Amino acid sequence: MSGAENTPELLDIMEILLTAEAINQYPVLEKNDLSPRFRKFFSVNGTDEDLNRPFLVSESLISRNFGIEGAYELVKYNPFVGFEEFGKRLNITSLEPAVRWFLKQGGASRISKNPALAYYVESAGLAEVSYREVRAANPRYEDTRGYIEAKLSAILARDEEMRPARDLIIISAPEEIEFFRENLVYTPRQEEILQKIDVALKNREFLKDKRIYEFGKLLFVGPPGTGKTSLALSMSRELHMPILEVRLAMVTSQYLGETSKNIDRIFDLARRLAPCILFIDEFDFVGKSRVTDDNAAMKRAVNMLLKNIDAISFIRNGVLLIGATNHPRILDEAAWRRFDEVVEFPLPDEAMRREILEKITAPLDCTCDFGGLAARTEGFSGADLRIMVKEALLSALIRGHTRIEEADIEKGMGVVRDRDTIRHTVW
Repeated sequence: MSGAENTPELLDIMEILLTAEAINQYPVLEKNDLSPRFRKFFSVNGTDEDLNRPFLVSESLISRNFGIEGAYELVKYNPFVGFEEFGKRLNITSLEPAVRWFLKQGGASRISKNPALAYYVESAGLAEVSYREVRAANPRYEDTRGYIEAKLSAILARDEEMRPARDLIIISAPEEIEFFRENLVYTPRQEEILQKIDVALKNREFLKDKRIYEFGKLLFVGPPGTGKTSLALSMSRELHMPILEVRLAMVTSQYLGETSKNIDRIFDLARRLAPCILFIDEFDFVGKSRVTDDNAAMKRAVNMLLKNIDAISFIRNGVLLIGATNHPRILDEAAWRRFDEVVEFPLPDEAMRREILEKITAPLDCTCDFGGLAARTEGFSGADLRIMVKEALLSALIRGHTRIEEADIEKGMGVVRDRDTIRHTVW
């Protein structure tokens, strides 16, 4: 090819054209074979796996999605690019030589992030690339907010009664979760539960076939700030399942007469959105209501909740249920026995505190003595340690520095201790 410099824009256009040609030629390729930067371009939306074929690439489409004007002028010297004046459409005339040219121009790094092209290159034996690895590393379309919203819209369009339940739930797509499993510190028991869930998810059809349904109802128990919500959120990202967060106090504080119906609707919505995680925070509200509340409507609502918990199943319905409570003693036997696994979240010991501090400060410039700091923060939760480091960083920034020093850590520790004193003050 002569007459044109191999600019990033030219390689962008060639990657677009090669991807479109691969998609058109190989029906086995679907939405998750497109990297995120190409999904809007290829009109990826809704919940269908199929792509619209044949896909036609025009100059206006390239301009609108990538801001590249006059695409054909940039690639017209390439002998493997065709052009139709009508509609200003571009296409690849011969895929194999075009891909060979692309590889020679440094396209291998792009192919390593483009499952559709990796599929073709591996199939044709043109370069060393693993389609399976490239696709596994590619963010899933089902993890996106767009996919979850499309699924929700379809549900609400079919059943308007689901709308009250939608308004009572915080729904997060896996791509929106900022808690990564590798950034959290777990106890051996918590690690064991994560491994069980991973195995059950991979063998769900086998367990269903054997009618082993008694799995997937977890109760997280521990003081505030010990990572119950953080672990639930990180599981959403790790397992590629949206998480539906419910606070029982909020559900029951709404129209009381509708509480039982809304609880029913929430579980129904979870089943329709499955596979998903249904995370019920403040689960001790059940115990408080059963013990102290004489309101018949409230008791009916609690009984409806327990009935729905009985009916839900990770193996059968694809809904992983997680209840969380800071006050396990309030829960009675009827609530306890609904859960397959009770997972304790204790305050971190000295070794865990050191590991938490190291992970929190990993992206920061910090001259901390982690061992000494872990020894001095007995009784601190993971949340307390994060507050301490945040306050220390702010202290450093106020001084006009980005490095956290011992004096900054002392200020952060003081903030946490002051918060704790205020919390235990009897007014």
